[in-house]
Amino acid sequence: MSTVDSTNGTPVARAQFGDLGPNTSGGASPEMNLNLILDVMVTLSLEVGRLQMTVRELLQLAPGAIVELNRLATEPLDVLVNGVRIARGELVVVEEKFGIRLTDVVSPAERIEGVG
Repeated sequence: MSTVDSTNGTPVARAQFGDLGPNTSGGASPEMNLNLILDVMVTLSLEVGRLQMTVRELLQLAPGAIVELNRLATEPLDVLVNGVRIARGELVVVEEKFGIRLTDVVSPAERIEGVG
């Protein structure tokens, strides 16, 4: 079934896309389908802790101020991708740079629940 573009009267057809899942026919493997998204940019962040404060309190901060977070120093950090927790880990220093050693990775089912 085709429709007509109301701006110029050109016939328009709805695009048809195949399934990108692992059950795709034609012998394509899940790895091949994953290649479609390998270059998609995501935001990776580490959460040390959280704190809610008023704008007044925020504006009163100065260099050297200490902000107490809701997490103990011994607790693991959260690793977030686009705001969804995918892992936990501990802070490490490697050649004078900070890093994180993953200690727990969220299962794929839990990751999907976090997105919705």
